[in-house]
This record gives sequence, C-alpha cells and structure tokens, in this order.
Amino acid sequence: MTGLAYLDHAATSPMSVSVLDAYTRALREVGNPASTHGHGQRALEVLEGARERIAAAVGCDTAELVLTGGGTESINLALKGAYWARQRGGSRPVILVADGEHHATIEAAEWLRDTQGAELRWLPLDPSGKLAPATLRDALGAVGAERVALISFLWANNEIGTVQDVAALCAVASEAGVPVHVDAVAALGQVALDFSAVGADFLSVSAHKIGGPVGVGALVVGRRSTLEPLFHGGSQQRSRSGTQDVAGAVGFAAALDEVLEAGGNVPDPDHVAHLVGLRDKLVTGIVAADPTAVYRGAQGVAERLPGNAHFTFPGCQGDSLVFLLDAAGISVSVGSACRAGVAETSHVLLAIGLPETDAAGALRFTLGAASTEAEIDALLEALPAALERARAAGLS
Repeated sequence: MTGLAYLDHAATSPMSVSVLDAYTRALREVGNPASTHGHGQRALEVLEGARERIAAAVGCDTAELVLTGGGTESINLALKGAYWARQRGGSRPVILVADGEHHATIEAAEWLRDTQGAELRWLPLDPSGKLAPATLRDALGAVGAERVALISFLWANNEIGTVQDVAALCAVASEAGVPVHVDAVAALGQVALDFSAVGADFLSVSAHKIGGPVGVGALVVGRRSTLEPLFHGGSQQRSRSGTQDVAGAVGFAAALDEVLEAGGNVPDPDHVAHLVGLRDKLVTGIVAADPTAVYRGAQGVAERLPGNAHFTFPGCQGDSLVFLLDAAGISVSVGSACRAGVAETSHVLLAIGLPETDAAGALRFTLGAASTEAEIDALLEALPAALERARAAGLS
C-alpha cells in the first residue's frame, strides 16, 4: 500500500500474503468444474471445498450458497429475482427497503419501480441508524402484507457502522409471510452471521471487504425460497448460470480463515480486539483534536461494527477533508466507494435526520486486519491541519 495510512477498508481491504498465495495457486490450476474429465472433477472438488467454508462462515447449507461475481450482483439477483418470482400466482408489487441502504440495493429497487411496476416504500431509521421492528410491522400493516414481494435491509450499515437486530426484523417478516433479503456485505468478518438462526430468506456477502479477491461474492438462497435468474445459459448453480470461479472461491475461503474462528462463523476474538483497540484510539484522538466533532451511528459495543468510526466535522466539507488528508498520505472516505466521484451529501446521514449542513462534513474511517497503530498516529498528526484548512475554505 502507498501512503502513510489506509483507513478505507470498507471500500476494499488488501489481500494478505497467505490469501494471495492461496488465490494464485488456484489460478494456476486448469479445469472447468462443470467438466466430467479428471481436470474438471479436481476443479469441482476444490470449488466445493471452498463453498463449504463460505457456507459455514454465514451459517447456511452448501446447497443454499450461490457464488456470484460480487456483492452488487448478489444484491441484484436477490431483489430482482425474488420480485419476479413473487409475481407468480398473484400481484405482490410492493418492495419495502430501509432508508440508508447501499446504492446496489437502492438502484436495483428503483429500477424495479421504474421498469417493472414495483411500488417502492422506504422504511425510516432512528437517529442511530436502527430500523425498529415496530416500524417494519407498521409498514406491513399499512400496505397489506399480502401485497409485499420482498423486504430488504442491511445487517450493518456500510457508512455509519450500525448493526441491526436482524433476527427481530426477520421474525416480523416471517409472521407476515414476506421474504427478507439481508445485505451482510459490511458485516461479514466483524459480526457473527448465522443465516439459519436469524430466519432470513436471502443474504448477500462479498469477498474483497475482508481481504479476498475483487469480483467474488455469494448469495444465500434459503431452501424454500425461489428466484428468477438474471443470467441464463448453463444452470451451473441454483438461480445462476455461468462458469464458476474456482480461484475466486478459494481466495474468498482463505480470507474468511483469517478473520473468523477456524471453520466457523464467529469473528476471531484477536481480530475483533485488534479492530476495537485501534478504533477506540482513533475515536479518542479525533475527539481530542476536535471537540466539536460528532461521532455518528449506534454507540453501544454490540450495536456497531468494531472496525468503523464515523464523524461529522462542523464547518467542513467532507470532500475537502478527504483531499487534504490524501495529500498528507492518509486515505479515508466520505462514504460508500460505489458513489466515488459523485458530489452529493450522504443519503445515510440524511436518512437518520441530519440537516445537509451537518451531513456535509462527514468522514468514514474503517479498519481491517492489516491496520496498524502507526496509521492511526499518522491520521491524528495530519488531521488538525486538514481541519484548519477545510474550515478556512468553508462549506461552499
């Protein structure tokens, strides 16, 4: 990595030497896992071994795990495929989506609204970014549960780090007989994911947020859930055609082994302690450097991702701070990298009730396994000058 500090692991996290070695070794092997000859069957054996590890990491059966080309494809397959499938035998036009979702969910839902006749309803969040089960229950009652095709919400917010009570929300949906999609891309590796226990119908994850390869993800599709596929031509997996990426799956599994307990779905305690220690040092240092800075998102230990710290800095433009810190060798972000280059106020902060002037000064700091104390020190050294210059430039 170049620069003094990389504090944007929620955008993408670097591959460790061991993950890269596992990935490149798999890339050197030849064989399509759908082929019946020896090379193909060896590739299939390796692929299914990786699938078993990924399935264990999210608490599902291997038959429920569909490998995809990343989190965005996984989310699109869930929303579009479930919506189309739910139109069979009846009219279920309504999609309920929590405010403040990742743009992969927002834009997929809006596409269904604009081109497929879906009725999109947004579910409000509280000031910490939580979706209350009562809010979901009220929304189902207001529109009529029998008219709802799907509910979608984040397990943990990718900007402010707030973790939802997923089991409670899924219980409300189950009572109403409505399927649920959970975007767990930001949560993977930082909280224990258990698809079977929480009662979701679909769950999306991605490899590169935890130090796996870019372009690799997965969608969990519950055994009783149905999807219309986005791709046709081969039916290599349930609801998804296309030659499966053996090396990508191997790299994904190797990255999971680095952040989770061996063979399981629980984050490694040392990994979590590493993240929490660095985050707490970062938060304490930022508050000392700027007492007017406001720490956003849920404050409770169990309600927030351990590797996330999100602040708003009064009188500053977040984009100006990103530029000034970058000039000092520090990489941070104002929000999701999927909106990089687009000058807009964070929709997440607006969704939790912040006025635009407050939301404009947002910065997200996210940590990973490779983060170090030296990087936190570098940020805290560079931040005061960046704040001074950003405030001098103002909000215009």
